[in-house]
Amino acid sequence: MAEFNGKTVLITGGGSGMGLATAKRLLGAGARVVLAGRDEERLEKAVKELDAGEDVLAVPTDVARTADLDRLVERVRERYGSLSGVFANAGIAAFSRSADVTEADFDHVVGINFKGVYFTITKSLPILEDGGSVVLNGSWLTHKGLAFTSVYAATKAAVISLARTLASDLGTRGIRVNAISPGYIVTDMFEAVAGSEEAKEEHRGHVALGRLGSAADIADTAFFLLSSRSSYITGQEIVVDGGLTTSVPL
Repeated sequence: MAEFNGKTVLITGGGSGMGLATAKRLLGAGARVVLAGRDEERLEKAVKELDAGEDVLAVPTDVARTADLDRLVERVRERYGSLSGVFANAGIAAFSRSADVTEADFDHVVGINFKGVYFTITKSLPILEDGGSVVLNGSWLTHKGLAFTSVYAATKAAVISLARTLASDLGTRGIRVNAISPGYIVTDMFEAVAGSEEAKEEHRGHVALGRLGSAADIADTAFFLLSSRSSYITGQEIVVDGGLTTSVPL
């Protein structure tokens, strides 16, 4: 019997990158997956790539809009009835000097990276099974102060704090809440931010293991936290960064 047989997991930001890699990993273990994302074309492409028939539901969703989340939850309820897990993975990267951040910039980043995560979870609670698992996507940038990241890093710090407080709040239902903080993970978002091969090589040089991470590295960690293998782990942050934040490479 596959490990996730009969289980349904919601993945926001599921159309590409870490979300899509996690969907592949879960489907391979028998799960049904719900992909939510803002880009409808990207979601359609992901569904074709996964090629899993009725085991995949894609719902265009802007997590910053609570009405979208209400519709998402209702679609899940109609198709599958309940959820066993949630990977609140949706997020955007936004980097600029603090003095250049406008109120609109601030609201946009906070709306997706923190408000979106918060309400993805709370809106899902009525259909999230007791004993379920919630995984949040943080960032290594909460461990090192880096110029140009004030708003982005603050939203990710809020997400990590949320993993701890919600673990307490939801523990009475046996629901576990944990966070993954990725380091340099090669995704479309990373490629857009890093830019040149020279910049990527510079990033790699800061990693103790000597390589950039892959979306599969995060998918494996998310799989573990969503599974019963982590049944006594909650309120924790797992930093998946190849030693970026803790070790100096030779």
